[in-house]
Amino acid sequence: MGKKSKRVRSSKPNNVSSVDEEESRRSAVAPSVRGPRDAENVDSLLFEDPFGDEFEAEEVYDPEGEETKDDNNDAKESADSNEDKIVAWNPFASNSGDEPLEMDESAYKMHHALTPEWPSLSFDFIRDTLGSTHRTRFPHSFIAAIGTQADRPEKNKLTVLKLSDLGRVKKNNEKDDDDDEWEEYDKDNESDDEDGVDMDPVMEHFSIPHNGGVNRVRCMPQNNSIVATWSDTGKVNIYNVESIVQALEGAGGTNKTFPKSPFFTYSHHPVEGFAMDWSPNAEGKLATGDCDGNIHIWNPTELLAQKEWTTSTWNVNAAYSNINSSVEDLQWSPTEATVLASAECGGGYIKIYDSRRHGKAMLSQHISAPTNVDINVVAWNALVPNLLASGSDDGTFCVWDLRTFSSSSSPVKPLARFACHKKPITSLEWHPTDESMIVVSDEDGTYIYDLSIEQEDGQEKEVDGIPAQLLFVHSGSTITKEVHWHPQISSCVMTTALVDFQ
Repeated sequence: MGKKSKRVRSSKPNNVSSVDEEESRRSAVAPSVRGPRDAENVDSLLFEDPFGDEFEAEEVYDPEGEETKDDNNDAKESADSNEDKIVAWNPFASNSGDEPLEMDESAYKMHHALTPEWPSLSFDFIRDTLGSTHRTRFPHSFIAAIGTQADRPEKNKLTVLKLSDLGRVKKNNEKDDDDDEWEEYDKDNESDDEDGVDMDPVMEHFSIPHNGGVNRVRCMPQNNSIVATWSDTGKVNIYNVESIVQALEGAGGTNKTFPKSPFFTYSHHPVEGFAMDWSPNAEGKLATGDCDGNIHIWNPTELLAQKEWTTSTWNVNAAYSNINSSVEDLQWSPTEATVLASAECGGGYIKIYDSRRHGKAMLSQHISAPTNVDINVVAWNALVPNLLASGSDDGTFCVWDLRTFSSSSSPVKPLARFACHKKPITSLEWHPTDESMIVVSDEDGTYIYDLSIEQEDGQEKEVDGIPAQLLFVHSGSTITKEVHWHPQISSCVMTTALVDFQ
């Protein structure tokens, strides 16, 4: 007899088994083409995983075995790389002024800015009694003579300004005072107080009325209390500010009589001018040049040795006249008491004069051929007397070896030529203690060059139009007009612009 087969009874209800079969069929179909689920009821309950599946992008391997991502990720990464691309700021690019600049204070040891009542075209430092040269200890202090350009002639002034407690820039990793409030005192960590980081600068000043706008200010190097100014009224004024300087330095008490006017005024220039320079070798010797091409030489009398500052202290001679030219700048030789150089418009000449020979230049060099662009400024290197720098209206500045100048009309090649600036050169000055460093300003900023840097073999002379000799750029001022190294504070530079001093 055959055996009866035994039916195994399932422990699951029939409706659950049907749901499992349905889910099994749905899972076999791609999610994108699955149809909608049936409505859920008591007899067909739907169970879902509360944690959704994550689908990762597939990786594709090329035939050489290199791993690449799919096309969508490649496009996304390409867009991100374009957005994150960093372009270095170029001070000489045509679009460099399209966006506002944010100063990086970590590039400075010291930085302070001052907004005056009126713009200033010119200033000069007055030497103080705090040390001769190479002052490096903070906080710093200095005194300067500043001339104004007011909206009306009677509002102009010659101001003697003292700034003190000038601390260094705070470093990013230095803590604030509040952070150090509960820390244990450490006598070896007092640099912040000594460097004046947390000090507020102090400004003191005294102003003397000045008739007309001040085109140029220069202090006598042998006696900085004697200050000369070129007025836009065509007059040259000489002031004695000794009592003001003594009061600012706290010497000699407070009961002093301050000057209210110049003690000498010269009015024999036919028009106004900008060129002015004191001789560093012959005390009291001054040269002034005007916009009609005239150069007048001021020779001191015996009263200068007696420190008698009167209208008889100088004999002024109209020594040179240049037709169809304007004398823009004058510089006395750092070694020869009778030799001076001039920068002239109306053809682009640098001329060398000897004050013992009136009426004619010793050398006349046409340096801007064939464009004949105007020469705005010149600067004589005090440490290497055969080097003379010039700045032109087309933004070019050059360094010349005066030993190559001659009386012939043959062109002279400069030792160095920089044509990267896009605006006129407004000022330049050699470093007082470093023979190879020079500071240059144009209307967009201030630039420090080290001319001792030379290109290595195979190295490009310029990268993106930036010369290798450019060390430092300071921008942000509007129409920078004049720049000077401080003669006593090591590597300290001050500038004047349309709206501020920095």
